[in-house]
Amino acid sequence: QRIINSVRHISNCAVLGVEPDTDYNRTVITIAGAPESVAEAAFLLVKKSIEEIDMRQQEGEHPRLGAVDVCPFVPLKGVSMDECVDLATNLAARVAEECFVPTYLYGHAAKNDAKHLLSTIRKGEYEGLEARLSDGDTPHSEETRYPDFGPRSWNDVVAKSGGLTFGARGILVAYNVNFDEKDAFVAKKAGSLIRSTGRLIKQADGRRMRVPGMLPMVQGMGVTLEAHGISQVSMNLRDVEQCPMHVAFEACKSIASDHGIEVPGSELVGLVPLSAMLESGAWYADESTTDEDSIVVAAIQGLGLDQLGRFDPNERIIEYALKGALNQ
Repeated sequence: QRIINSVRHISNCAVLGVEPDTDYNRTVITIAGAPESVAEAAFLLVKKSIEEIDMRQQEGEHPRLGAVDVCPFVPLKGVSMDECVDLATNLAARVAEECFVPTYLYGHAAKNDAKHLLSTIRKGEYEGLEARLSDGDTPHSEETRYPDFGPRSWNDVVAKSGGLTFGARGILVAYNVNFDEKDAFVAKKAGSLIRSTGRLIKQADGRRMRVPGMLPMVQGMGVTLEAHGISQVSMNLRDVEQCPMHVAFEACKSIASDHGIEVPGSELVGLVPLSAMLESGAWYADESTTDEDSIVVAAIQGLGLDQLGRFDPNERIIEYALKGALNQ
């Protein structure tokens, strides 16, 4: 709450969502508004997070590199991707200079192609950062090893903050499918099957071969959710037009069914575009259903989005949340 309160006074900027999760030990904060206001609010959120969070004490299911794992700028209306690149680059430089921490750029803001994917920058996570910045063993190449701004060596400040990543990208949907199992055995298998990069399999001669995954533009992994007594396939749908939510959901259901596991529902993390809800809603709705509200309800019910908690379209759909924030 102290982190969120640090930006409540910023004009022309609204906090659209705050979603903490005990299993992932991660909080997703969504803000929107005028570019300069959003950039200032993002800086204050990052600065306060660095003050409040000690990565030496942090554990969680989700991959992460530092106290602020990732801060993406996403163009919504009247803002170009190039402007978001400038915002991300300037913020990364400012955070490095004023907070004395290493910052990386990814996505459209990446300085080279090797740093384009967030998952590449995260390799080794926080636990591998000391070796990464100390010329130790690391899975990174010289192109991805070092930050774009800030210290390139390990010290007490970096040990507390970890590395921070900033970028510019299109809308990404963070979407998790719930598996009725506690150990994530099938969820992990499903994650490896559906993610675009696929999985490595061993051939008869001992050599390994990568088999592509089922779904395009999808990152996925299986995790346990001890607080709920279930597992999830945690996914990033990097292009929800290429892989809609219902396609990912039904693919996971099919794999789970093959292993005798029920899929009671799913979960959205952060906000989702209205178009994505309408596309999935149209899949589950009766053909005679044409009004927007009913199609949204069909998506919520078909995907089981309210299994772990109430799903309020006015808070979780980007267009509705923005409208509500502007009317306050």
